[in-house]
Amino acid sequence: MGVFINPFTDIGFKRIFGQEFSKPLLLDFLNNLLVGERKIEDITFLDKEQLRETEWDRSIIYDILCETDTGEKIIVEMQNRHQPSFIERSIYYASKAIVRQGERGIEWNYDIKAVYLVAFLNFSLADIGNSFRTDVSLMNMKTKERFSDKLRFIYLQLPYFHKEADECENDFERWIYVLRNMETINRLPWAAKSAVFKRLEEIAEVSALTQEERIKYDSAIKRYRDSLNVYRGAIMEGREKGLQEGRAEGRAEGRAEGLQEGRAEGLQEGRAEGRAEGRAEGLQEGRAEGLQEGRAEGLQEGRAEGLQEGRAEGLQEGKREEKLSIAQNMKAMGMTNEQIAQACGITIEEAENLSI
Repeated sequence: MGVFINPFTDIGFKRIFGQEFSKPLLLDFLNNLLVGERKIEDITFLDKEQLRETEWDRSIIYDILCETDTGEKIIVEMQNRHQPSFIERSIYYASKAIVRQGERGIEWNYDIKAVYLVAFLNFSLADIGNSFRTDVSLMNMKTKERFSDKLRFIYLQLPYFHKEADECENDFERWIYVLRNMETINRLPWAAKSAVFKRLEEIAEVSALTQEERIKYDSAIKRYRDSLNVYRGAIMEGREKGLQEGRAEGRAEGRAEGLQEGRAEGLQEGRAEGRAEGRAEGLQEGRAEGLQEGRAEGLQEGRAEGLQEGRAEGLQEGKREEKLSIAQNMKAMGMTNEQIAQACGITIEEAENLSI
């Protein structure tokens, strides 16, 4: 058990911010939260239960409803774990605080006071990004100027606050540091120099609780830790299921993608190999067919050429034999070899060799 109470429990949160004796602490925190905007002189605690509607809310959300000296309503809440539709829920409860300002009768002219919702989030909320502080108000979308100051939301995501004590630059940051580390520190920084933090140290000491308060606080600590364990268990279970489903889906998608890529690569490689094999087979078959066709064509052409040449040679030989026959007749008639050679177109030697 630490020296100081855990502000994330119902008892701890309300002891620091929700009791009459701790009013100066809440007033100081709100003024540091809204520094440069406005100064709150006093606050009045209102019925805290009017905003809460379910027992489930009580297990994870602790809230305080108060009214400033000028009539503004401020809801300060601590939420320890994620809640579905959290943004919508915060808008809903802030809107209820506006609606309850309505008065019966014709005289009321919608004179509503501003409503502030300040939410400590002991977890990170993806809907609002990864900033420690997020301020939201009604805005003119075109001019980017504030449209109305009647509704304001301030979300403080505590996991995104990482400053150490010596790095805090103002009292607002000092408040956040103390709230984040109160259960683990043995003394409160700045208590010696600040009346507010000195009072916080006195109120927040576990030893300052009465016996009855200590019993309630111990019970609150148990509920807080049980709630966190259930939440973390659900996260771990969800991660394991998501990992398992993701692996299964990844395998299925991987198979489908692998099949598709394999088909594409196989088709491409098959086409390349088919082209190469086709070329080789085509070349071989083409050579064989070309050789066969070439032989056939060569035989046909050779026959034609041989016939033509044979005819020419036969014709030539026939003409020669005819000349020699005429020359032989001329020799028989007693003509000289010179006359026969000249008349028949043969040589004198060929004429001399003729027999009668």
